[in-house]
Amino acid sequence: MATDALLRWEENGETLEAPFISLRGRSAPSRATVADDTLTADAAFRLVSQGTAILWRGDFVNARQLLAALARRVDARLKVTSDPQHPEASFHSWRQTQAQRATLLSLLLVPVAAGIVPLPRAPDVADALSDAFGPLPDRAAMPLRDLVTAQSAAEWRRRGVPIAALDGAKVHPHFGVFPPTRQDYIDLVAKVPLPSAELAYDLGTGSGVLATVLLHRGIKQVIATDISPAAIASATEAFGQLGYAGRTQVVAGALYPEGRAGLIVCNPPWLPGKAGTALEAAVYDPDSAMLRAFLDGLQSHLEPGGEGWLVISDIAERLGLRRPGELEAMIAAAGLTVAGRLNAPPAPKGARDQGDPLHFARSKEVVSLWRLRAA
Repeated sequence: MATDALLRWEENGETLEAPFISLRGRSAPSRATVADDTLTADAAFRLVSQGTAILWRGDFVNARQLLAALARRVDARLKVTSDPQHPEASFHSWRQTQAQRATLLSLLLVPVAAGIVPLPRAPDVADALSDAFGPLPDRAAMPLRDLVTAQSAAEWRRRGVPIAALDGAKVHPHFGVFPPTRQDYIDLVAKVPLPSAELAYDLGTGSGVLATVLLHRGIKQVIATDISPAAIASATEAFGQLGYAGRTQVVAGALYPEGRAGLIVCNPPWLPGKAGTALEAAVYDPDSAMLRAFLDGLQSHLEPGGEGWLVISDIAERLGLRRPGELEAMIAAAGLTVAGRLNAPPAPKGARDQGDPLHFARSKEVVSLWRLRAA
């Protein structure tokens, strides 16, 4: 393991070290100190503000409470520029602040030994850690924030997400696969008239929820693709659990499978930008690469009379990350025409969260399904 992946600290007169693991692939903090339940939130905030990591030796529940207290102090210190007249600058300010927040909160660390957190009142996290990180060293240290994220993902997988368009049936997304808790875009796919009931492609299938909705509507066969191993596993599991394994094929690697289909569906990440984690890859699409690849390949993969359904939000336009009319120009440049567009109702959560620095954009966001045909 590389030297910068080792955390070093002083404890009981000795210099100790352990592998450092994190979801963002961060280097180990250069300074670390040991602390327990006697450490106050203010003292902890001073330490992390100076770039010093805290390796926790106290009660696990108290560590969770300390993380929450640190988050309140970090949020009070970091300020986001929120200006509706300059949406792009506001977005970049928000994203920079989120990165700074993550860096500071990731300095509260917990020990991990053979998949177990050896602290009083620590929960059983072995399965959650295995899902998130794969095989772990016998002894390591990791950000408590990352452990909490892994626990949350494991809970989504255990409980499942009920999908209204599937009559309440659940999908159980694996770690690193975006849980389909927001369902306005799913409802669009459930409403639009099908151009064909024979074969459909679901490009970038993720949890497999859109492919499952198509199957539920009567599509005879769906080929689902994704580049993420976690997504491939998640979709394959969903198709099997919901009784559609015999009508699906899951393809890893390429965006488009070989051949043509009467319906091709794609729900690419909605924001141009670089993803920091596997989960963010469902939100950020560097240089709109997946969107462009979908549009550019659609004409050559559609059967005569077939349709491509692009499911996307206009949040990129509202944040100044994509120019008004740019998407339409991309569609035309790919040799496609717009046969129709169905918009989802405004999401009430985005409208009421007025404390969000990007509320001015999120409250007006429109999610659409674009019906595209070869020109």
